[in-house]
Amino acid sequence: MPIPHGSAGVDRSLLRDDVFRRLRDAIVDGTFQPGEQLKDGDLAEWLGVSRTPIREALLRLGTSGLVVAVPGRSTTVTAIDAQAAADARDVIGAMHAMTVRQMAGSLGDDDLERMRDANRRFAAAVDAGDIDAALDADEELHRIPVEALGNKAVESVLEHFDPLVRRAERQRFTRYGQSSVAAHDQLIDLLAGGDAESASIVAFDIWHRLETDAEE
Repeated sequence: MPIPHGSAGVDRSLLRDDVFRRLRDAIVDGTFQPGEQLKDGDLAEWLGVSRTPIREALLRLGTSGLVVAVPGRSTTVTAIDAQAAADARDVIGAMHAMTVRQMAGSLGDDDLERMRDANRRFAAAVDAGDIDAALDADEELHRIPVEALGNKAVESVLEHFDPLVRRAERQRFTRYGQSSVAAHDQLIDLLAGGDAESASIVAFDIWHRLETDAEE
């Protein structure tokens, strides 16, 4: 496994969750490619931690379908599974639909403005073709009502399935980026106006219509 260029060293007190997120993001953004072997020792050296949090993180990534461990061999990054991504997409859509249904009319002006700001940055990144910035802004926008709701079960489900969708999403980003800007604006307006049912429908549709490889 080639170690990414540049210094990625982290504080020795890095939490297990931080190690997990660093490895998860490296798979989602393509730093680690499908079929690539991930060796405990190399990853530990890259992040500057012991092998224990690396192994724990790889186990968690395995349950999310991002890696597969073969007994007696190193862990391997999985190929993008179109059906798994489609299934995860619909679960995520349902979670966001439920969230906005409960939060419609309850979000504060600061939260709504943060969503609008995230969508402005999303639109600018789409225009610039900056996929990383666009996906970061998109994630921030959708995370605001989730955090406001404070339902830990919903947050856990999203953390588990979101990487599968984001990974596939990167492959088709240019096809739905512009239409998502308008959908985000519509969602924010519905949340501000307290239209729970319409907001729920729009939230689910934003995720359900993502074009994954399963829809080719």
